[in-house]
Amino acid sequence: MESRRPRQFADSDDAERKHGIAPPLPGSDAYAELPQFPATKVLPFRRTIRRHELHQIVPLAETTVYEMEQRGEFPRRFRLTPRCVVWDLEEVQAWIEDRKQASRSAKTDASAGPDVRLRRHRPVR
Repeated sequence: MESRRPRQFADSDDAERKHGIAPPLPGSDAYAELPQFPATKVLPFRRTIRRHELHQIVPLAETTVYEMEQRGEFPRRFRLTPRCVVWDLEEVQAWIEDRKQASRSAKTDASAGPDVRLRRHRPVR
């Protein structure tokens, strides 16, 4: 009585031998040359984050984030459903890196703020 592999595996072995696409066997030189980590990203999709996660990453008030989005200074949110708003994590991380680089190269406007001596209520002398 001879042991036979199921028909589906026998066909795939024949096709691999025929086209030369058989994967290398462990312990062989070809197997040792295989890359340990894939060259592309493991996850083919882009990660999105919700409002709570955004505020953990970027500690700005919701109104500040909204106003910056309207001015085009912050990545835009988008709707997954009518009640679920998310941001693209890669865009937010790229924005943070841009801000970091701009801050280090002193390209940002580091104004001292409004002149408190000009305000009507509680003026400073």
